Amino acid sequence: MTKEVHIGGVTVGEDNPLVLIAGPCVIESEEFAISLARRLNEISLALETPLIFKASYDKANRTSISSFRGPGIVEGLKILKSIKEEVGLPILSDVHRIGEVPRAAEVLDVIQIPAFLCRQTDLLVEAGKTGKPINVKKGQFLAPWDMAHVVEKITSTGNKQILITERGTSFGYNNLITDIRSLPIIRELGFPVIYDATHSVQFPGGAGKASGGKREFVPHLARAAVGAGVDGVFLEVHPNPEQALSDGANSLELDALPSLLRQLLAIDRIVKGEEA
Repeated sequence: MTKEVHIGGVTVGEDNPLVLIAGPCVIESEEFAISLARRLNEISLALETPLIFKASYDKANRTSISSFRGPGIVEGLKILKSIKEEVGLPILSDVHRIGEVPRAAEVLDVIQIPAFLCRQTDLLVEAGKTGKPINVKKGQFLAPWDMAHVVEKITSTGNKQILITERGTSFGYNNLITDIRSLPIIRELGFPVIYDATHSVQFPGGAGKASGGKREFVPHLARAAVGAGVDGVFLEVHPNPEQALSDGANSLELDALPSLLRQLLAIDRIVKGEEA
């Protein structure tokens, strides 16, 4: 059994319902982010699925220096706070520097540590000290059992509100592969496991000055992960992925979400023994 993590009115882990973490890769504008949050909320309410809204205020690890990064921490947190208050959703976003953590913790319900930074001791400890739930993404360069050291750095602060997200493993150059075995292995650490089905189909740097991806494989991997017993699914969602300012190649089209979510919920109920 895993520890339960409490995020606003959402409980993740043990035998609780599958949780959806969804939103755009980056905040493209206030109007865009709030509109998408409202639509995602409508879908989650219709399907009775717990939802945490995710969006980055700053994509500090873009491939090219000319890539769109987002509105920045000040404006970005203002927008995320508006979504939290107006739409009523818990909010997740990522931090990249120690100095961001206290300000981000004032707004965010979940502080996310990006995969590239998952071994940065000082950042993990600073995030842990906030007492907020921490979603740490497994680095593409780590074995699943290596996450024990990452978890230890956070729990050293007394914070045990931890989610661990699998997002694929480096497979040669500009490619990722998901080893489904990693999901139960990580879950043995005693914390809820989330599967990031959209970043797992990414081709890092594969489009020259940007990352490529194959979004058509998102449903296949998401279904496999839920079948393996994950506690939640992380999806980057966009109403028009071809026009997205970041990660469009691996983002799920918004209109495709309801059908996929119904499938995932059905699989989750079977895994939890709720129906034959």
